[in-house]
Amino acid sequence: MPAAALKPLPTQSTSKTAVPLDLPYQPMAKRPLPPGRSRDWYVTHNRRLKAMRLAIALLDSGVYVPNQARNEKIRSTAELIGVHPPSDTTCHMVRALMRYAR
Repeated sequence: MPAAALKPLPTQSTSKTAVPLDLPYQPMAKRPLPPGRSRDWYVTHNRRLKAMRLAIALLDSGVYVPNQARNEKIRSTAELIGVHPPSDTTCHMVRALMRYAR
């Protein structure tokens, strides 16, 4: 059987199930950031972490396509998981991460 026949078509349902976001959010243990870096490095690092948290929460809630993740949806998800509302740049980064996850 050819390998292409084993992959599900985009219209076929996959085994992904949505996880409701009403469960309590359990943040991971925080570790101190390495000293001696520039301020820009810390800003970028924290932005990437926030974008990753938001992308994971959106994927868990059933939003798999970046086109479904509008800024309003990303910001409402941020409120649900308890992080500050993301900037437009962070929202763009969330969609980029979702594209990569597909």
